[in-house]
Amino acid sequence: MITGYIKTPIGDIPQVETRLNSKDILGAIKVRWLIGRDNYMVKPGLYAVGNPTKDSNVFVSANYKLSFDHVRKNLAGRDAWILVLDTKGVNVWCAAGKGTFGTHELVKRIEETQLRKVVNHHRLILPQLGATGVSAHLVRQLTKSESEKGFNVVWGPIKAADIKPFLKNNYKATTEMRRVTFTMAERTKLLPVDIVYAGKKLLGAFVLIFLVSGFSQTGYSITDAWYTSLPSILYIVLAYFTGILLTPILLPYIPFRMFALKGLITGIFLFIALHLGNYMANSIYAILAWVMLLPAISSFMAMNFTGGSTFTSLSGVKKEMKIFVPIQITMAIFGLAFYIINLLR
Repeated sequence: MITGYIKTPIGDIPQVETRLNSKDILGAIKVRWLIGRDNYMVKPGLYAVGNPTKDSNVFVSANYKLSFDHVRKNLAGRDAWILVLDTKGVNVWCAAGKGTFGTHELVKRIEETQLRKVVNHHRLILPQLGATGVSAHLVRQLTKSESEKGFNVVWGPIKAADIKPFLKNNYKATTEMRRVTFTMAERTKLLPVDIVYAGKKLLGAFVLIFLVSGFSQTGYSITDAWYTSLPSILYIVLAYFTGILLTPILLPYIPFRMFALKGLITGIFLFIALHLGNYMANSIYAILAWVMLLPAISSFMAMNFTGGSTFTSLSGVKKEMKIFVPIQITMAIFGLAFYIINLLR
């Protein structure tokens, strides 16, 4: 990533390339599958792209490497500085909400990098999604002195891909540059993280259904547990992926706003498909068990996607969880009870 160093009044500044190499691409793929996610970051500080001078623009980024890579990649052919804040390896939007991509961190980083000695202007270009954490007027106030005026925050576009059009448009973002999108492709990119992150819950469901599947009229048998639990585990897997994969992909097309309710709907459709396809027992207790369990699992898994969506807010997620978690737990308990009754009848 670092190809050399630029000499400045404060010393040598690392120069980074704008073309992502195979290691960068592999790292991005791995981090999307939660491999090495906790340490996928760059060192906070000042970096150079191309051969910047004192007149070159200063772009501010999080130290989450995926965010940093997007910025440097989209500065290809430009001479610029990148000021990286210490966001603890968290992306701009989430870090702004947590306060790590914030006013005081920005001011601190300006002082520590001695940015005044590197550039002769007072313009900082920040990503639009960092606006919740940074107060522009406070940055200007806290960085001014008796002899120098403070740094001015210029809100750039939401996407790094729009940096060049933004610069050509005289540092003005168009309506499109300010619009947050969440297309099917963008939603799909986020799914591997949720799939892996929720894997422990899936494993726990496997263990639970295996343990209870050993019950029968004649007592308890581990052998019976193996054979009885296999189709049940398959149903659970289908409900898991219905909630964590299918629901996010079809998100805008499923009625209602709450994700848990969307997952409940897709879970019901899964039950109907399995039942009509004669893939499950026709016992009334088996039917009652799976009509409870499948939507409950799908609903809970779909609710996990609220943390990665642009459709939600913190208060909305809290409200949704307060309503639906008790419903999901109740459905799971009743479903499991009917499942055991079906085994004992």
